[in-house]
Amino acid sequence: MDVTGSRVVVTGGAGFVGSHLAERLAEEAAVAVVDDLSAGRREWVPDDASFHEGDLTDPAVLDRVIDADVDLVCHLAAAKAVDAAAPRRQFETNLEATYNVLERMDAVGVDRLLYTSSSTVYGEAPRPTPEDYGPLEPISAYGAGKLAEEGLVSTYAHSHGIQSWALRFANIVGPRLRGAVVPDFVEKLREDPDRLVILGDGRQEKSYMHVTDCVDAMCHVLASADERFNVYNLGTETTTSVDDIAGIVADVMGLDPTFEHTGGDRGWTGDVPRMRLDVEKLASLGWSPTLESDEAIERSARELLAEL
Repeated sequence: MDVTGSRVVVTGGAGFVGSHLAERLAEEAAVAVVDDLSAGRREWVPDDASFHEGDLTDPAVLDRVIDADVDLVCHLAAAKAVDAAAPRRQFETNLEATYNVLERMDAVGVDRLLYTSSSTVYGEAPRPTPEDYGPLEPISAYGAGKLAEEGLVSTYAHSHGIQSWALRFANIVGPRLRGAVVPDFVEKLREDPDRLVILGDGRQEKSYMHVTDCVDAMCHVLASADERFNVYNLGTETTTSVDDIAGIVADVMGLDPTFEHTGGDRGWTGDVPRMRLDVEKLASLGWSPTLESDEAIERSARELLAEL
């Protein structure tokens, strides 16, 4: 899909990835952002995008934002904590929001949806994990919810004529990121430069992708993939361990702290200790990341240190 001159709605467009995507799309399209600001910030919304504050579990909010003149909806809004304190509420809220978006699109005839999913749909799968791996066995309510939402998106793609792109993210890092390992380490070391507590054994190892590469990949898939229902992994071919992240962050901050591990093979219930996505399908579209996992972590640490 070519977004030039189109009208685009970005849900969650005041959040981390959503605000970066809104900035990119606003260069070519008329962008409307809808966000409840539970995790996002009003100042992150680009100046040339309109902003609508609201909760997507209220259909009236979508009635105000999505009309027949909209060409594309990018649905990023979600409660994203894998270790949510109220997982059932998170599951139900995210699923209801996605259902409401799809119903509103169907009602007014908007027929293109970009949906951000997650590597958590795979659970503890063999690595690298391709898009056609199965059965999918998520180990968190968040991952189960993302898989259920993908099912809804697939249903509306195949039975209601809404062409869809479902993108399964690796761990995305960069400026505006909150509540994740890199900003957590930066904040801890600002408070205590001599000691860093690391959840788990530090050997958890995952793929990290910088948000600029992520947004570029999203736009490339949107422009290049043209099936009725398109599923793509977004990530890097390399991984970084939690201990290595701690070392990178400490080096960026010019510190030499003592690492203390809480123990166990994962940081929290539902944490997938090792994750690397197969990105050959993405590469087949002619796209590859500019930064590998370690490089994305280092750049993100520098950006977040300056920002925080």
